[in-house]
Amino acid sequence: MKKIISSLALLGAMLFAAPTFAEDASAVASAPVAEAVVASEAKTEPVAVATASVVASEVAAAPAAPVVTINKGDNTWLFIATALVILMSIPGLALFYGGLVRSKNMLSVLMQVFTVFSLISILWVVYGYSLAFTEGNAFIGSLSKVFLAGVTPDSIAATWNKGIGISEFIYIAFQGAFAAITCGLIVGSFAERIKFSAVLVFCVIWFTFSYLPLAHMVWYWAGPDAYTTAEAATAATATAGFLFQDGALDFAGGTVVHINAAVAGLVGSYFVGKRVGYGRDPMTPHSLTMTMIGASLLWFGWFGFNAGSALEANGTAALAFINTWIAPAAAAMTWLLIEWMWKGKPSLLGAASGAVAGLVVITPAAGFVGVGGGLVMGVLAGAAGLWGVHGLKRWLGADDSLDVFGVHGVCGILGAILTGVFASPDLGGTGVWDYVANGVASGYSIVTQVKIQTIGVLITIAWSGVVAIIAYKLVDMTIGLRVKEDEEREGLDVSSHGEKAYNM
Repeated sequence: MKKIISSLALLGAMLFAAPTFAEDASAVASAPVAEAVVASEAKTEPVAVATASVVASEVAAAPAAPVVTINKGDNTWLFIATALVILMSIPGLALFYGGLVRSKNMLSVLMQVFTVFSLISILWVVYGYSLAFTEGNAFIGSLSKVFLAGVTPDSIAATWNKGIGISEFIYIAFQGAFAAITCGLIVGSFAERIKFSAVLVFCVIWFTFSYLPLAHMVWYWAGPDAYTTAEAATAATATAGFLFQDGALDFAGGTVVHINAAVAGLVGSYFVGKRVGYGRDPMTPHSLTMTMIGASLLWFGWFGFNAGSALEANGTAALAFINTWIAPAAAAMTWLLIEWMWKGKPSLLGAASGAVAGLVVITPAAGFVGVGGGLVMGVLAGAAGLWGVHGLKRWLGADDSLDVFGVHGVCGILGAILTGVFASPDLGGTGVWDYVANGVASGYSIVTQVKIQTIGVLITIAWSGVVAIIAYKLVDMTIGLRVKEDEEREGLDVSSHGEKAYNM
């Protein structure tokens, strides 16, 4: 108990130190937003960054910014999309992971995912949204909206298009669901041998110092209505997140969600250590039926995850929707066929894993690439995910229990980089949008964009890895990471929670 209290005290000190990350938010005089906008901080893609100033220089005079109003159709779509993303965590991810572990640990995985979802949802409202989606500096926001201060039913969050807004409350919930499932993904890497208390304390630290800064760096900007002239665009972009300013494209979370979580999980698998009997005793999934149900719920919910990131019920959402349908289908078939030729039999686990690999790879690209590009990315993800699980895993020598890095890390990296390729208009992509000229910018360079995407991937890996190392070390030094060997052999369901998933 003393160790838990000291750990919480240390954690509290770290949380109170968080404001030092941020600078006080200030108004941007040269980037005016219509008075009707109460909140214009929206996770909209960095499509204006790379070329806005080029085309803007050709515009003699910009029209007055329209008054931003809430579109009820877009609002309705975000309500549905948010519920779908929540479904991805509970029960989708919980069942997918739960079916993959041994029966004696089924309940513990369900408990970890369910509780992490609840914990991060609370932290998101308390300070997470404020640090991620308010103006601060290039790496973190401010504490101006702690406990959602100033947000009312009339508050408006910007979308991708000028003059169109959504209720800020539903935008907050949508983004909070992203944060919750990201932390839940990490659980799969050290399943079956970690302390429940260690999971919770680690998630608080990692969420605060890895997820929030990366969400701010990739997704925070002033909103499209700030881009009225070349000068206003330059000033507005200067207040955005670091990777947004650099021009990184991440439609729904290839870097922020998948690579971020996968790196933290891989680090955790090293710190927690291998399961007792790993490589010697059989550790086959206890219920592939549960895993298939979970994978199906993930796929279903992912339509909200990707298409919802359009923030409007429009053509971009439709493009993201169809890509979220076809890419995982291609990846599932690719994984299954390769496995069939390799092992002589196709497996349900291979098909389900392939579908998840396809969902991961298309996430950063969903609204940027054409259907042909999405199909190719799905095929490549099926092969890459299979290699990540069977080849890379052996090379790394880690007991990544449920192959979080092999699928989410490998395919997240692949998807982030290939976004730079297939977003090109020459390959059927949408290109880069210029918000000053209100049109697709000319001169898209695949080489340049791939370089930008690669930099974003490397920064994400380094940031998440460093924070994870520090967080695991702090937890291990205070309350400890791992359960005792006899408790692990008995199973975490009974030893950690006093319950069983199945009573026969």
